Amino acid sequence: MYKLIFKLVLELISRPSKTWKSLAAERERGVQEGRNKEQHERFLSNYVYPFIGLMTVAAFISICTRQEFDFEYALKSAILTLVSFFGGFYLASYVLGEVWRGLFKQPKDVRLCQSFVGLASSLMYVLEIVRLLLPDFFFLYIFVLYTFYIVWEGSIIYMKVDEAVRMKFTTLASLILILTPMAINYLFVILMPAFH
Repeated sequence: MYKLIFKLVLELISRPSKTWKSLAAERERGVQEGRNKEQHERFLSNYVYPFIGLMTVAAFISICTRQEFDFEYALKSAILTLVSFFGGFYLASYVLGEVWRGLFKQPKDVRLCQSFVGLASSLMYVLEIVRLLLPDFFFLYIFVLYTFYIVWEGSIIYMKVDEAVRMKFTTLASLILILTPMAINYLFVILMPAFH
């Protein structure tokens, strides 16, 4: 499973256009064959949830490997990461769905928005794992801006956005993807100061 995740992430980062085309074709086949729900559940359980699990484990390990090991702090860090990215995934999917329906006048499609958010967030998830395990390489987080390009490519191919609103969609979707986990993290720390 993790080998497939790694392969898909590598393809999405190195060849986003080609990868989005194959993912869109696979999704269309699933819709035509009536396997959309089953296909979506498999995507969540074999891609999104394991990725969030990897980030949670990375958060725990990053604290455990420090000299001043503190099990309680490691557990808090893992919980904060889990809540931020799990909640961020669902909040981003919901907000994108509302923007998709309200601003772009498209029919509501929760599965489409969730799969787009999960796939387009791949680079961000990888960068978070690297940041957690190798805190000295925090500067690599600047590459999160490449998410804009991944979304740009997926907007027409996967989401089938009109060319006229492609830039608007790309900007809004990218900001939603990047900012929702941060917002949940911030709110969680404010509402539960013990996690800071």
